[in-house]
Amino acid sequence: MTKPDVIRFLILRTIGNFLLLFALFGVFATFGPSLYYEARFRIAQVRGVRYTVVETVKESKRTPLGEIVQKRQGQTPSGLAAVLAGPKEQILTPPDTTFSIIIPKIGASAKVFPNIDSNNESGFLPILSQGVAHAKGTVFPGQIGNIYLFAHSTDNFWNVGRYNAVFYLLKDIAVGDDVVVFFENVRHNYTVEETKIVDAEDVSYLIESQRKEEERLVLQTCWPPGTTWKRLIVIAKPQKTSL
Repeated sequence: MTKPDVIRFLILRTIGNFLLLFALFGVFATFGPSLYYEARFRIAQVRGVRYTVVETVKESKRTPLGEIVQKRQGQTPSGLAAVLAGPKEQILTPPDTTFSIIIPKIGASAKVFPNIDSNNESGFLPILSQGVAHAKGTVFPGQIGNIYLFAHSTDNFWNVGRYNAVFYLLKDIAVGDDVVVFFENVRHNYTVEETKIVDAEDVSYLIESQRKEEERLVLQTCWPPGTTWKRLIVIAKPQKTSL
């Protein structure tokens, strides 16, 4: 191989390696959050990790998650390390008892932002990078009608990493699972009664929110994950309200 051939080979290999690394970085940056939630959930299942919700609002306000777990179970790591090496009984606390949602089965806990216009993409997309949105025009916990919460929405599949992936694991929710919503310092307990996939244009749960005769919690995310083709809807009914 002549010297010019060697130089061309080295240049092409360098470019190829750079493109490969750039592609890997792009995949990680795009799907990293979703992959993180998926990995954490699967590891928790294998280890038999069980999540419970902090018992009272007063306890939640007084002591953050780490301190509660340490007091009851000794020192524990946080994040993915908590699933890998932490205790098998872990307690979830709401980020803000003014309005938050907790889903024990998938270890999800997120702040909810109220009265977000679901028709205003430029308005709700920044919110979805921080947490869960409560659809404007729908009711609040404790009221008759549909409480409509949505998260993990994207305009294109490559933007999935821009948004909070807290609802990514709604696909693993089943009938009978618990959902807890804290609203105005009151805990509301719900049980999942139905999951379904609907067309992206189906807004019946929004427009009929205040026409219902009973309270229902409706959770919505995009389906399949990372697309806007359809919507995954989870419907839960109230159990009871307690302080």
